[in-house]
Amino acid sequence: MIGEQLLMSFIASAAFAILFNVPKGTLVQCGFVGMFGWLLYISLLKVPADPILATMIASFFVAVTSQFFAKMYKTPITVFSVAGIIPLVPGGLAYDTMRNVVENQYDLAVQLAAKAFMLSGAIAMGLVFSEVMHHVIRKSRL
Repeated sequence: MIGEQLLMSFIASAAFAILFNVPKGTLVQCGFVGMFGWLLYISLLKVPADPILATMIASFFVAVTSQFFAKMYKTPITVFSVAGIIPLVPGGLAYDTMRNVVENQYDLAVQLAAKAFMLSGAIAMGLVFSEVMHHVIRKSRL
């Protein structure tokens, strides 16, 4: 089961990289960034860790890996981070939220919306925290 999830996260990340028109030489790396971010996320959930914390840690890892690949391949960091973060985006949860709104199940819709919002915030926090850490380390070397 984990192998299937890893394969699907690789394909999803690489496919979104194609949609975002990244350089062809970076498609495989974009897929690996997303796959390893998803692997960390599902590994943390098995610990068990809170899904919000697991999402933040995995997005931090995606951003750090994206910075590494950006330096290695001399491309913008967004090439890797945008495609790599795709498996962590709570799209299914947002869909379930809207479906419950349409079905007039507002109590469940509010709960799902809050969780989707917190997961989205965790993704943003992980990306920002990685960037801040990168700048602090870079400034301390000067």
